[in-house]
Amino acid sequence: MAPLLKSNVISFMPEVMPCKSRMWPLTYPRFERDETCIESMHGHKIPDPYRPLEVPKARATQEFIASQVELTKSVLSTCDTKEKLRERITAVYDYPKSSCPYRRGNKCFYSHNSGLQAQSVLYMQDSLDGEAEVLLDPNTWSEDGTKSLEIMKFSSNAEYLAYGQSSSGSDWITIKVIHVADKITLDDTLSWVKFSSLAWTHDNRGFFYNRYPKPTMNEIEDEGTETDSNLFQELRYHFLGTDQSQDILCWRDSEHAQWFSRAEITDDGQYLVLSIEESCDPVNRLYYCNLSTLPQGLEGLRQNKEHLPMIKLIDNFDAQYELVANEGSLFTFLTNKDAPKNKLTRVSLDDPSSWKDVVPESESDVLTSADLVNRQQLVLCYMSDVKHLLQLNDLQSGHLLQKLPLEIGSICEISSRPEDADFFYSFTSFLTPGIIYRCDLSSGTPDLSVLKETKIANWDRSLFEIRQEFATSKDETRVPMFVVAKKGLVRNGDHPAVLYGYGGFNVSLMPYFSVSRLVLVQHYGAVVATANTRGGGEYGEKWHKAGALANKQNCFDDFIACGEHLIKEGYTQNKKLCIEGGSNGGLLVAVCINQRPDLFGCALAHVGVMDMLRFQKFTIDYGCADIAEEFDWLIKYSPLHNVKRPWENGTKSIQYPATMLFTADHDDRVVPSHSLKLLATLQYELCTSLDNSQQTNPIIGRIETKAGHGSGRPTMKIIDEMVDAYSFFAKMTDSAWIE
Repeated sequence: MAPLLKSNVISFMPEVMPCKSRMWPLTYPRFERDETCIESMHGHKIPDPYRPLEVPKARATQEFIASQVELTKSVLSTCDTKEKLRERITAVYDYPKSSCPYRRGNKCFYSHNSGLQAQSVLYMQDSLDGEAEVLLDPNTWSEDGTKSLEIMKFSSNAEYLAYGQSSSGSDWITIKVIHVADKITLDDTLSWVKFSSLAWTHDNRGFFYNRYPKPTMNEIEDEGTETDSNLFQELRYHFLGTDQSQDILCWRDSEHAQWFSRAEITDDGQYLVLSIEESCDPVNRLYYCNLSTLPQGLEGLRQNKEHLPMIKLIDNFDAQYELVANEGSLFTFLTNKDAPKNKLTRVSLDDPSSWKDVVPESESDVLTSADLVNRQQLVLCYMSDVKHLLQLNDLQSGHLLQKLPLEIGSICEISSRPEDADFFYSFTSFLTPGIIYRCDLSSGTPDLSVLKETKIANWDRSLFEIRQEFATSKDETRVPMFVVAKKGLVRNGDHPAVLYGYGGFNVSLMPYFSVSRLVLVQHYGAVVATANTRGGGEYGEKWHKAGALANKQNCFDDFIACGEHLIKEGYTQNKKLCIEGGSNGGLLVAVCINQRPDLFGCALAHVGVMDMLRFQKFTIDYGCADIAEEFDWLIKYSPLHNVKRPWENGTKSIQYPATMLFTADHDDRVVPSHSLKLLATLQYELCTSLDNSQQTNPIIGRIETKAGHGSGRPTMKIIDEMVDAYSFFAKMTDSAWIE
């Protein structure tokens, strides 16, 4: 299907078009529309007049971005509470943040940020109470803090650490290796690595990792700004001290370009377990290799130019399997096979057709993780009505041993080793920044103690209250949502509100601590709600599938129902209700302002997937509009293709809410053209194409530089975005600052 784009009509028009705003007549940049760019898809003619914006380095695109940046600056300059908001968020954000400690070799390691450091620092200790020393400090890698530590893996004896550096938030990483004892970085450098696992062999001579062939489109000069898809991921093995060109190609599927893999080495070092995936769906194939049976070891593969001899344990995409533990050839997996809420199952590699359930699926709760500790005990984490539960079970029988006490909130990290008699876990909630617990099992009875509790100066959690409520969706489904507000809030319908959602990819929105949103509650009197819509994983795979593919509209209906619930229950009103989401949540926000522009007063859509008919051309796999059945699903809600003037439906007073779209120049997961094309379309259809538009609410875009989809951003960039987003929200909802 060849595009009908004619390059000779691409030009940026320097003139600007006025549109009467609630603030002043905004002058929106005008980009020359290519009316000849029309594609035929399954009997439909699909105009794509802003396709030139898909070329990020084009002069016209760069000038369009520059004009949008200036427009957004002019709007944000009128947000009179912006500097007060910045001061307060910065002050409250300045608290220490630590990961759970984890043991490797005979040392302990943990990450720590003192408060406002651009990136967290990796520390090591001889023991839990030993003196900490810096092992890796990403803040020294760049002056502006835009280089980050993304993945890392210690060798089994902790002599070496392989780690991945990312620049400007790109998904591309460069793998380096450091000798732990003397902190000397080796010459080993591995490039063109993306979505990679790291798995050391137990001889500590090297590790497995994943890479792609080097992109060739436009002769890439800046990793993360390219827009071509990455295909044919490879599993390679790197021997320390050798050049990357000598790395062994261990696995690659030459018939399935979009398949990618994740490698693990079992705790006994005997097996490589390879999980193969084709999308973000919770399904995978499962292959393995007994490394001890290689006659010449891994070196022999290079000499003979052979791939690893993989044995296919699961060779379909019917379910998901995650390795939990093995005892020789007896393997335990967490799976959703015939268990939408997950279970633990076991199989012997000597009898691969015979599987036995160890911990059966719960009737009500979702099993989210399982970790082996103390040789024979499993730490199981369950999700019950979007709140975590923690318990200990026996590895052999699967029987429950003990439930561990836990407040209402989330387990965000569990750190354990099979050989250790203790483990650590980190807890958070809407009002709890973080508590790290140690659970000692050496006496036979769990002994819980607080290892570290985060405190925030001049912050009183007793001022707030949390409610879990349930909205009723269009098809009568009960949709859970958490509501954070000031204690004793009077429900008079006059409070500003932010409703946050995601609703996709089996991702669960758990209770978590957010400085910015608590500042909104405290200083604007806002109500902050989190919607747990279908498409997420809050109630298992059935809940996920009920909001995916042909059922995607359920996700949007659920989110709209949550907005209506907030109004009905007296928390807020239409003009004061702001919706927010990122990535798939950005799509959610954009769809909802198309479908119900009357319901919202403000919208914040971060790095969203906006062109549902062409995303498969770039760097994210949602499905494929080239398939007729899927095209029929996508065309109905694709944000770019469903922008309409609401006042033309007979109600002149309805317009789109004040809207800010967010994107970043190094986002190689959802490329910037998604937001740029929607921004141009909204401004044209609602404003610049009309002499007297009814659209008085501003439509603007925040375009970040040296940033990606969200990962690895330095602290000040995070704060800057919070301030811009929420000062815009406050201005658009007429929210006054409360000291």
